Amino acid sequence: MKEKKQLDKMEKIISLSKRRGFVFQGSEIYGGMGGTYSYGPLGVELKNNIKQLWWKKFVQDRTNIVGIDGPILLHPKLWVVSGHAEGFGDAMVDCKECKKRFRADHLVEDAIGKDLEGKIEEMTKIIKEEKIKCPNCGKVNWTDVKEFNMMFKTQMNGVEGDIFLRPETAGAIFIEFKNVMDSTRQKLPFGIAQIGKAFRNEIVAGNFIFRLREFEQMEIEYLIRPQENWEPIFDNWLNLQEEFAMELGAKKEDLRRLEHPREKLSHYSKKTIDIEYKFPFGFKELYGLAHRGDFDLTQHTEFSNEKLEYFDQETGERFIPHIIEPTFGVERSLLLALLSAYTEEEVEGEIRVVLKFPNKLAPIKIAFLPLSKKDELTEPTKKLFDKFKEKFICQYDETQSIGKRYRRQDEVGTPYCVTFDFDSLGDNSVTVRDRDTMKQERVKIEDLEIYLNEKFHSNE
Repeated sequence: MKEKKQLDKMEKIISLSKRRGFVFQGSEIYGGMGGTYSYGPLGVELKNNIKQLWWKKFVQDRTNIVGIDGPILLHPKLWVVSGHAEGFGDAMVDCKECKKRFRADHLVEDAIGKDLEGKIEEMTKIIKEEKIKCPNCGKVNWTDVKEFNMMFKTQMNGVEGDIFLRPETAGAIFIEFKNVMDSTRQKLPFGIAQIGKAFRNEIVAGNFIFRLREFEQMEIEYLIRPQENWEPIFDNWLNLQEEFAMELGAKKEDLRRLEHPREKLSHYSKKTIDIEYKFPFGFKELYGLAHRGDFDLTQHTEFSNEKLEYFDQETGERFIPHIIEPTFGVERSLLLALLSAYTEEEVEGEIRVVLKFPNKLAPIKIAFLPLSKKDELTEPTKKLFDKFKEKFICQYDETQSIGKRYRRQDEVGTPYCVTFDFDSLGDNSVTVRDRDTMKQERVKIEDLEIYLNEKFHSNE
């Protein structure tokens, strides 16, 4: 029953996202395109707020992390050197009856509770021996399991070899390491951060915006000395990742850490831990943290004939730094923010739906509402709106009753509504309504800016 309620919540989030302009199905007028979504007027504001919060926390507020914005199209040799061209894939299996494609490891794990990721022959054998039914049509008629490279291939004039849309943002950071070093003169330990698009031709995209074929990553390559005790640094990044998730609204009890067993580690990794969040469809990866060692810079040094070393001016040493990589997904962060904020409350016998975003995330900060559409109220309200829209993301709304407008703002997560009524014409005050408590306070118009600044500052 609890699981059903969680899934119902997911359906409500998807419905609200479309109705209120957060997230739309991609190419919907042509029947939709799997694993692609558009972000509406409120969704793009929420997305930008998440990225700005991340950038401020991990780049602007720190002196030892700098940012770049690398290209989506990178030299084809990079993906050969990194191992993506040959080894970046998942196991797929097709149902011969309904032609649906599935992740073979997920199919096996759901059926018998055993994780066989990477074991192609064993998965093929189990699917046939256990007579696992197709989740779509219920038949048992499968192809053999085979590897599927998830990179998107494209073409570029004047360049030989396969060109791919980048499957992760890290590649650009590694190959710009020397340029960043030369231009910033950072000293170890330091990090290079990037927010950008990545593309993966997922076998099965799904769970709304959880698993997509086009998505954004917020990623840091944090460089340390090879001989440095890396475990405290690794643990600190784990804490920072969980801290960021809680700034988006996650509760501590809805987060957990899952360490990858040694046999499932990537070939370059000393240690990898996923920060998982309790989504309606279960605990799933939210963020990842990996110790990549010196694999990437060593590989690019060897194949580019460019020395990607760090020179320590104090000791005269030259060496290739090791890398700790915290990765954050933008869309999964957005989904977390929506799920954490979504609240249903009974008010006077009716259900009030409210998105209780932290103030810094709310797409609209303040709504300005005249009590009625009479010119004597709308004109001064519009003047207030024009004044405050230069400092906050604001909205002016004069349609329907004041109660319905309050509910509308609750549903999109607006922290404060400012109402100009007939009394305002005499006492030069407005009513400020708090989204979470629904309490209303009378504030002098001349004091409104100070009042709202204090409200937003106190909730940061």
